[in-house]
Amino acid sequence: MADKLLIVWSSAEKEVAQKLILLYGSVILERNYWDEATIMIWGPSAKLLAEDEAIQEEFKKVQESGVVFNACVVCSDDYGVSQKLKSLGVALIHTGEMLTEALKSSDTKVISF
Repeated sequence: MADKLLIVWSSAEKEVAQKLILLYGSVILERNYWDEATIMIWGPSAKLLAEDEAIQEEFKKVQESGVVFNACVVCSDDYGVSQKLKSLGVALIHTGEMLTEALKSSDTKVISF
């Protein structure tokens, strides 16, 4: 059974993104903290990532480390950032389904910011 982590990133605060989600995200696989890691972009964080180039640069480093990113398609459409997120390599999904599955799973831990 793999140790899986799902980080739900909903905060629009740049400092939370830089000093927590993207900082932790950049080391969690290389340091073998987790076998698999996903960062779910949900709500205002979608707009922050789509519009802030500094956040995008840090995001790319985390993405290159093997962390998977997805985003709420409804939120990204509402914010008008779906195309930008797709161009960054973010999968647009119905996040409620994935979150529910993760919460019910015995091998996935979920944290949110």
